[in-house]
Amino acid sequence: MKSKTTLWQRMGLHDWFLKKEVTSVTQQIPTLTPDDVYKYIIQKFNESIAQLSFANRVVFFHEYIICFNPEDYNQFMDNKRGIFGLIIQESVKHFYESLKSYRLQGKTVEPSSNKWVFRFVSHPDYKRGDKSFIGKLLPGSNVHKEENLRVTFIPRQTGIAETYDINDEILKDFTFYSEGYYEVPYQEDLILDEKKIFNSENSIFARFETIVPDREYAGKKIEFLMKEEDIIVTGKEDHRDSSNIFKIPSEWVNTPHLRIRFDKNNGKFFLSSFGEKTILNENEIVVSNTENVSWVELPLNSKIVLNGIVGINIFKS
Repeated sequence: MKSKTTLWQRMGLHDWFLKKEVTSVTQQIPTLTPDDVYKYIIQKFNESIAQLSFANRVVFFHEYIICFNPEDYNQFMDNKRGIFGLIIQESVKHFYESLKSYRLQGKTVEPSSNKWVFRFVSHPDYKRGDKSFIGKLLPGSNVHKEENLRVTFIPRQTGIAETYDINDEILKDFTFYSEGYYEVPYQEDLILDEKKIFNSENSIFARFETIVPDREYAGKKIEFLMKEEDIIVTGKEDHRDSSNIFKIPSEWVNTPHLRIRFDKNNGKFFLSSFGEKTILNENEIVVSNTENVSWVELPLNSKIVLNGIVGINIFKS
């Protein structure tokens, strides 16, 4: 049986980390504190301004993915539940104070997105004390574009940051948690409204990902967060725009194509199909109509294929 390669082996860094680990077996690992996480986020915010800004315009990351070892993450959630939300409050307050100072200098401070996003995740290859960061401008930005993401990894053995380019596909190796996802609306007046911090715990039921073959979206991953118990998956001809509509901009998706609902009583998802053809985990689904809806169970981590072309994956949020 072929053994599964780790994230660092695929990046060509396995031997480098392994050598450091051999010489550091007896090193005591410091406990990761909320102050460590707060200072790390502020550091990455400042670095993004230094790296992305140009001319008189101040540019900065809007999405912050902070990754820990699974045990470190669980320790935060078990003993300090709710602390991530407080860290985010103080972080965004600092962001706004910093941006105000740039405005006072006469610089242009305009966002590339209408929100801040924070994701606290874990990775099975990380050791206790390790942490890394991935920053994004978020979709819709026309200021900066890269084919690869950049991950800044701080191994516990050295404490020295190393930055590498990674392909977006490697993100699937990270574990994303519903309680580790936060959204904060961007305030143009640069004043934080703490009541508007949104945490996805018990608010997002699932996450969907798809890549469509249409030329204008070639190679771009489209993500949809299921915030309603009942949603419609539909095509590009659908002009509705609401939180229960997952519109896939492809001519290969019927309008509508799927209906997906979450049953809170048993914690399961169910799917019904109204499109020409739907394959769920290699099994074709019977087409329903409005008078006779046929439901089938939709397990997490399933693969759905619409009309033999468009694939959709469903994950835990």
